[in-house]
Amino acid sequence: MSDLTWNDFEKVDMRIGTITEVNDFPKARKPAYQLTIDFGSTIGIRKSSAQITKRYTKDELIGKQIMAVVNFPKKQIANFFSECLVMGAVDGDDVILMQPSEKIPNGLKIS
Repeated sequence: MSDLTWNDFEKVDMRIGTITEVNDFPKARKPAYQLTIDFGSTIGIRKSSAQITKRYTKDELIGKQIMAVVNFPKKQIANFFSECLVMGAVDGDDVILMQPSEKIPNGLKIS
């Protein structure tokens, strides 16, 4: 694996957003939810598919702030277009969402 340069890191746009809607995603190959995430007025609303069904229920995800990469191109997953990559720590088939320790404004850049 090659080292990441500072210029490479600066290209990754990581932001804070709040999950506003969660739906089941039965067409996904692995159990997943379809998330709607509010990244504030600059970035807006984005959708993402996340394989987080093992740890989180739909109800507990609503209103949760998360970290996500917002400058990847859209990715089609079955009949759904994922517009950002929700960040999480992976432990086997379990994913723990990365989130701020305090409530902060949606859209803040992570650096």
